[in-house]
Amino acid sequence: MTDHDRRRDALARELRARIGAEAVDISPRRRVEYSSDASNYRVLPEVVVFPRGDADVAAALELARSEGVPFTPRGGGTSVAGNAVGPGIVCDFSRYLNGIAEIDPQRRTARVQPGVVLADLQRRARAHGLRFGPDPSTQDRCTLGGMIGNNACGPHAIAWGRTSDQVRELRILDGTGTERRLAGDMAAVPGLPEFTGAALAVLRTDLGRFDRQASGYGLEYLLPERGSSVAGAFVGTEGTCGVLLEAEVDLVPIPAATLLVVLGYEDLATAADDIAAVVSAAPVAVEGIDARLVDMVRAHGRRVPDLPRGQGWLFVELAGESRAAARAAADLLCRTAGALDSRVIDDPGAAAALWRIRADGAGLAGRTRDGQPAWPGWEDAAVPPARLGAYLRDFEELTREHKVDGLLYGHIGDGCMHVRLDLPIAGAPGRFRAFLTDAAHLVVRHGGSLSGEHGDGRARSELLEIMYSSEVRAVFAGFKALFDPAGVLNPGVLVQPRPLDADLRLRGLGPVASAGGFALDGDGGDLSTAVHRCVGVGKCRADTRAAGGFMCPSYLATADEKDTTRGRARVLQEVVRGELDWSAPAVAESLDLCLSCRACGTDCPAGVDMATYKSETLYRRYRRRLRPRDHYALGMLPRWLAGATRLPRLVNASARVGPLRRWGMRAAGADPRRAVPELARRPFRRIWRKESSQQQVRGPAAGTVLLWVDTFTNAFDPEIAQAAVTLLNSLGYRVVLPDRQVCCGLTWISTGQLDGARARLRRTLDRLDAHVAAGGLVIGLEPSCTAALRADLPELLPGDPRARPVAAAVRTLAEFLLAQPDWSPPSRPERSIVVQPHCHHYSVLGFEPDRRIFARMGLNVTEIAGCCGLAGNFGMQQGHYEISVSVAENGLLPALAGAPPDAVFVADGFSCRTQAVQLAAGRGRHLAQILLDHW
Repeated sequence: MTDHDRRRDALARELRARIGAEAVDISPRRRVEYSSDASNYRVLPEVVVFPRGDADVAAALELARSEGVPFTPRGGGTSVAGNAVGPGIVCDFSRYLNGIAEIDPQRRTARVQPGVVLADLQRRARAHGLRFGPDPSTQDRCTLGGMIGNNACGPHAIAWGRTSDQVRELRILDGTGTERRLAGDMAAVPGLPEFTGAALAVLRTDLGRFDRQASGYGLEYLLPERGSSVAGAFVGTEGTCGVLLEAEVDLVPIPAATLLVVLGYEDLATAADDIAAVVSAAPVAVEGIDARLVDMVRAHGRRVPDLPRGQGWLFVELAGESRAAARAAADLLCRTAGALDSRVIDDPGAAAALWRIRADGAGLAGRTRDGQPAWPGWEDAAVPPARLGAYLRDFEELTREHKVDGLLYGHIGDGCMHVRLDLPIAGAPGRFRAFLTDAAHLVVRHGGSLSGEHGDGRARSELLEIMYSSEVRAVFAGFKALFDPAGVLNPGVLVQPRPLDADLRLRGLGPVASAGGFALDGDGGDLSTAVHRCVGVGKCRADTRAAGGFMCPSYLATADEKDTTRGRARVLQEVVRGELDWSAPAVAESLDLCLSCRACGTDCPAGVDMATYKSETLYRRYRRRLRPRDHYALGMLPRWLAGATRLPRLVNASARVGPLRRWGMRAAGADPRRAVPELARRPFRRIWRKESSQQQVRGPAAGTVLLWVDTFTNAFDPEIAQAAVTLLNSLGYRVVLPDRQVCCGLTWISTGQLDGARARLRRTLDRLDAHVAAGGLVIGLEPSCTAALRADLPELLPGDPRARPVAAAVRTLAEFLLAQPDWSPPSRPERSIVVQPHCHHYSVLGFEPDRRIFARMGLNVTEIAGCCGLAGNFGMQQGHYEISVSVAENGLLPALAGAPPDAVFVADGFSCRTQAVQLAAGRGRHLAQILLDHW
């Protein structure tokens, strides 16, 4: 143990004595999880603290002050500029200090703790017809404390102002540990009246020149003509002047009606030239989107509503006292704007889809058009709106000169543009510095600001010397000194800044040598590039179930950063850095509760695929080594089922003997509280041997299809395969099966036994290749196995020329049926169903075809968003039972409990049906059975 380690241990011991052991964490894994936010920076903290009350915050801050240890407050960790990382104590307010103390509808105010997520405040306020005005794209996971720290804005700032315009009173601890209430009384901070009087000239001439001048401190709020608002001036100080304990903020009425207008232009610069005409329509939001960002959405397989002609678009939201008034304003704007084309979006679903593109911009822009990783750093510059068109043209020229590229989007009505660029951080940090320096000079020439809403943080604080004179910077330093004379609060930010190229997470990183696992084609075969897809936007911390999202089920159950996709990615980033070994306890702890649901591959805008990374990690850790028991039992389950299906009655009878079952489950590494799923009396392939020659093909012969009868359907639910055969025969298709039982390797993949998976997939190709080469299709019934054939097969056998054609020939039953021109499902408007999409169905295959079939049947559908919690072998493994049930309680179980008595549970996934049976006695049906009226 080094002296540094001993000092850290001593600090942790003292903190635990003051605020409790459970509130303090110095484990390697935890420190890594909090070493980054959504920026380019990596700063390992000494200690992470989870305060449960103001007293805990005060005690931690007092110890930091007395020991000279930096103190950094943190909310959702969505800071893009490196404002929420620090080398000392990082204090996470989001875990426990996230309450809403009061909403006063008459005064239109709310009192909140700093860790409250904005979306939670919006939900509470909506009941009173109110909302908080500023709404950054991260509103479903960012906290009010973070918004106050960065002076967040969002699309609606053009109508309702920045966060600094919406604060009434802030209760804080300053750097001396003194509690202060900041509002409109200068005397709340000793020396502030005198400081302000001496700095009036600077405050009036250099600050507050346009709305989005967010760089530096917003001291213009101290001016008498701005209300002498100490609270307003504190907003945007990025944790350098005080620690927020409580905030009173203003709320605004929700408009009676809104309508989205999309205006198409030749490019975004041309759109910016038209901004005066657009703003004259009094919009409540004006956002700009580049055509390349829309192309990126389509490349992710997401549908984009029809857009008007153009290569750059303005999304203009108009409000009115009625729908008719909003429509009249929209029609007038379409006539008066200088756009190439326009469209009024009447469909709320289409409008929501377009706004999601904008909200996911930071993640979607994480790859350039040629697939290179793109990074923040210069993602937030702003200029006066009248200068924006000229600035964008000059900025395009600057990126050409520096040979960098990125996708533009942002708050074009306010003059604030976001962009992520393929800056050469890893291999050429000198070019990184040169570009940012030139970009700073460019924005200053246009009268702009380095930051328009994200703050300066570690990314831009050094560049303040380009934007501001030494006199202005001295005023900033004097203001901080009034609050934090010892400089303990978030040092290195704004005042006495760290170099912008210090602490870069990617600096010096090279590719990771392949171990023969996944090909990782989308990341150039490099695991380092893959895990660094995570730039920390933190959507995995958001509850997106109301919008149909599935990510991240473990975090929704635990509310622990450890269980986010981001937290896991941070740990794996340390592994590829060489700071952690593949077998390190921190890695095992981080990945333990990953359900391998693959939802992050779809819901994460950066396309992080943690299920693949977990499998790759297990492969590297255990290859040619002794594995956990469940890897042999559950990970090789198809092998054992092949024998068990020969004696199903004996196996079932044995599983019903409690002591024997519990012993067997423990021996297999499974939880003894789980029941053993009951084997069918006859597996499907045994039935098929007798019945395959008796197929009743109806109507004109339509051809031959290969039915992929997976291990689970074959052993446990042969009636599903029988229903599928009957259904396909009714369409004129003759059904064939592989001439022997083959396997997709799913259970081997999920336990990281990739060599074993490859062997099984090669045998599968041997059986499927001739059928596919002749133009045949493969229809899967079990979503996880179907997804493995479509996604994992080409990744694990990239050099086999048969792999991609077979993967491309795989269809879900719903996909196949909808492709039949004369097929129509039965109409059943009287029936109600509760549908649990399998996670892999949602994330890899796409559930939209199934939704279309249900809609055409006229069914009353309740669709569950989120994982069932069993997730293949996950919920069976020892140590996972409680979390498996908790995940089910977030979606599956309440949906079943609240369903009408006659509702039928529909789940194509064996895991989903098993979870429902074991936790709710809910028997599930497959789509094939529903279509044959096997209710």
